[in-house]
Amino acid sequence: MLVKKIVYSQQFIKELEKLPEEITKVAIKKEEIFRQNPLHPSLRLHELHGKFSGAWSISITANYRAIFKRMENGDILFFSIGKHDIYKYL
Repeated sequence: MLVKKIVYSQQFIKELEKLPEEITKVAIKKEEIFRQNPLHPSLRLHELHGKFSGAWSISITANYRAIFKRMENGDILFFSIGKHDIYKYL
């Protein structure tokens, strides 16, 4: 998976702003890792299924996830971030 450009939905930005500061710092570091090597084992990248088919998740911490889709033009769209239960609210 090649990362050309990362963009963020308004929902992602709002959710990110609500996270604890220490989680936000880790999320920024994880994004840097993702840009350099999206297959890095620490990200625990995995494809989602069911109603989230076509979306992917990376681990920020053991309890926090970021969810994204690859756009047709190759850009990565991060559209949600939060605790593991964010899947319930999408």
